[in-house]
Amino acid sequence: MATGSKQKVVVTGLGATTPLGGDVPTTWQAALDGTSGAHTMTHDWVASFDLPVTFSAELKVPTKQILQVREIKRLDPAGQMAVIAAREAWQDAGAPDIDGDRLGVVVATGIGGIWTLLTAYDTLKEKGPRRVLPMTVPMLMGNGPAAAVSLELGARAGVHTTVSACASGAEAVASGIEMIRSGRADMVVAGGTEASTHPLPIAGFAAMQALSTRNDSPETASRPYDTARDGFVIGEGCGLLVLETEEHALARGARIYAEVAGAGLTSDAHHIAAPDPEGTGAARAMAEALLEADASPADVVHVNAHATSTPVGDLAESKAIRRALGDSADQVAVSATKSMTGHLLGAAGALESIFTVLALRDRLAPPTINVDDLDPEVNLDVVVKAPRPLPAGDLVAVNNSFGFGGHNAALVFRTH
Repeated sequence: MATGSKQKVVVTGLGATTPLGGDVPTTWQAALDGTSGAHTMTHDWVASFDLPVTFSAELKVPTKQILQVREIKRLDPAGQMAVIAAREAWQDAGAPDIDGDRLGVVVATGIGGIWTLLTAYDTLKEKGPRRVLPMTVPMLMGNGPAAAVSLELGARAGVHTTVSACASGAEAVASGIEMIRSGRADMVVAGGTEASTHPLPIAGFAAMQALSTRNDSPETASRPYDTARDGFVIGEGCGLLVLETEEHALARGARIYAEVAGAGLTSDAHHIAAPDPEGTGAARAMAEALLEADASPADVVHVNAHATSTPVGDLAESKAIRRALGDSADQVAVSATKSMTGHLLGAAGALESIFTVLALRDRLAPPTINVDDLDPEVNLDVVVKAPRPLPAGDLVAVNNSFGFGGHNAALVFRTH
């Protein structure tokens, strides 16, 4: 992804609310511990709609336990999650004193304010138009969470929303890099949010046969690369990263987690939902990200894989990693963290970017849980059962994200 200036962009703040924890430290520790965030849903609507899938990976800490009532009423759940993650990320970055004209926001989503949209439609049908809330449109807008974060932080360099299905969160980070390197901003808060554990998307994904149906064992349902995988587990949450130029970070004495060194964005033009089975476009995204980062396949020590736990998708990505890294793939520790978090759709790439950054910081690749029988067609060194130490020295890691519509996004991170 050509962006003009090649100045270094670094990560100085992290924020998240996820199925594993209400913030980044608890989420990361739960991931290292191999904890599953999937559970049977207790909502009345699960039975009333007779849903074929009765479990998901919902937030560990509900937003109502953190936000004020007024905030809950004025924000769709996706926006609520974004505000929570933004506050943590901003404080983690040191709550920098920056001119709002030099601060940007890119918060992605795959589905947007579906809770607001469908709840408002029910109100319209049952009670009439005068009972539809005045804040309905701002709450259901796909860019609503990004706008809420910009209002929270006073960001005026630009506020954007990438919508590329399950590649959205990673594309938001790529857009943040571009904003900085183009000179539009000195800092950008970038990532993704998703609140899609609603009966309609669950029914829709189930109709596609995309979801696991292990209703009797939710914790073991997400099993990337296992021969018995039968679909993904729908999840929810938000992950945001504070990006800035290395020069800006050093000048203000910021703690730097890692460099986000490159991004590769391609498309398959193969199928509206299924990936290219050979992983050609995905491999090209990885190669372009490495080229932009001035890194070679031999430099890569860790990949946080997209690996959703679908039979076709996992194999396509394994071929893509092999195609992009060649024989060097033998030395790469591959983690599939959706085995624990479920699939956060538009937020997945952002949360997994956070995991990739922390893997470099702690020199630990998180485990892939529920792999009882590794698919022999997956020709990768998958980290299972426990975290794996990464080597000393300067390290390079890749985060992959792919989405319906043929979207491919790869991000390269480097120790700093």
